Amino acid sequence: MDNQPVWFITGASKGFGLELVGQLLQKGHRVAATSRNVAELRRAVGAETADFLPLAVDLTDETSVAQAIQDTTEQFGRIDVVVNNAGYGQLGSLEELTDEEARANFEVNVFGTLNVIRQVMPQLRRQQSGHILNFSSIAGIMGSFPGWGIYCATKFAVEGLSESLAAEVAPFGIKVTIVAPGYFRTNFLKSGSIKLAENKLDEYRLVRESEAYHHQLQQDGSQPGDPVKAAAALIRIVAEPNPPLHLLLGQDAYHLADLKIKALQDDMAQWKAVSLSTGFAEPLQA
Repeated sequence: MDNQPVWFITGASKGFGLELVGQLLQKGHRVAATSRNVAELRRAVGAETADFLPLAVDLTDETSVAQAIQDTTEQFGRIDVVVNNAGYGQLGSLEELTDEEARANFEVNVFGTLNVIRQVMPQLRRQQSGHILNFSSIAGIMGSFPGWGIYCATKFAVEGLSESLAAEVAPFGIKVTIVAPGYFRTNFLKSGSIKLAENKLDEYRLVRESEAYHHQLQQDGSQPGDPVKAAAALIRIVAEPNPPLHLLLGQDAYHLADLKIKALQDDMAQWKAVSLSTGFAEPLQA
């Protein structure tokens, strides 16, 4: 028992989080899992065992997060792997979305992740070990999706803070992996995991087409990614002695990231002369 890692997983009542909890419990790992609705979480997991600690947590409330971390360490003695999986999608053009809608998406996707990091880091530093997996998205690497600007912005933020986090915590023996999935057959595109703009403007045809496409994608269940395989991949990565900082999940995510890298390289090459022309002609004298 003591040799089995202790996992702390947010957003565990559905999607990647739920699949990960199920596979970990089958393998004998100890799991603390959070959801805003703990009864829903218990029903979804369907396991009553000393290895499973379901927790009702509001990630936007740092006191709630702190209590969950404390409950986990009291029950299991330590935390080895932290999975910041909770989040939701927000669809709507930047003009359509209100300040309240935009900030609400940041509160969960970004500040919820930061709340967990702040509260768990003292425990991980004391242990001088741990692995933090922050869920981003291919939308955190390529942002050119009409209607997804705010969601992309939250995931770009997760990418940036996670890269800095990795550099900050490396001296403590703590590892960080940014997980960037493409489309997987989870309930991410269903009501409750995705929100639409309350005030829509007819002029944004491309955004309406994106909404229709994603609705149909969920109805068809034709997303190319298998969440069972994705969860298994995460468990494997955690067991690696040198896990990646960036982990793309899905052929679509890999392809889009490749396109983004090539587009950036093309811009760099085409505008290199302008980039290099903005420095002082002569070095400053001391």
